[in-house]
Formats: sequence, C-alpha cells, structure tokens
Amino acid sequence: MESNEVKVPSVKELPEIVVALAARIEELEKKIVELTATPTKATPKEMTKDDARRVLSGDLKDKKHKEAAEVLGLTYGQIYSCRLEFTFKDIHKELKNSEGYKNPWTK
Repeated sequence: MESNEVKVPSVKELPEIVVALAARIEELEKKIVELTATPTKATPKEMTKDDARRVLSGDLKDKKHKEAAEVLGLTYGQIYSCRLEFTFKDIHKELKNSEGYKNPWTK
C-alpha cells in the first residue's frame, strides 16, 4: 500500500533541496524569457492603397483571400475587409467610376 505521509527532510538534506530547487527555478525562468521574447506570429504590415488596387483589379484579383494575403504579407482579414468594401472606400469609388469594373466579391 502507498503511504500518504509526507516525508519531512532532515536538516542535512535541506541545503541540497534548496540548491536543486534554485537550479530548477533558474531553468524555468530562462524558458519563460525565451518563450516571451519570440513572438508567435509576426505583426502584419499595414495595407497600402497599392496593395488594395492589386487585390481588387490587379494581378491578385483572381487569387483567394488567403493566397493574396500570403503574397503581400498581409492577413486574411485585411484582404477580406478590402474586397468587401469595408476599407479603402476611396479606391472602390475610383474603380466604380472607371468603365467596366464590377467588384466580384460583393453582390
């Protein structure tokens, strides 16, 4: 049978335990610093008007949102927002005024 008793260390064992725990704490703190120093995901760049033109009527107009985002180093959400006319309203207005342009991403 297993004993539920806690083993009380002797006075002679305490310095060894303290040194072992201090080393373990130091190792864990190093790991924390490493994990927090390295960002898990790179911060996306800000989308420019030129990027908006490329995804709306340029070489990336036929690419899916995710593919266009990867090419430009942007996020899926940035491409989505642009194509569905939530952002870059001035570019959308400019393109609507040009002849023959229809935004295929909106109804």
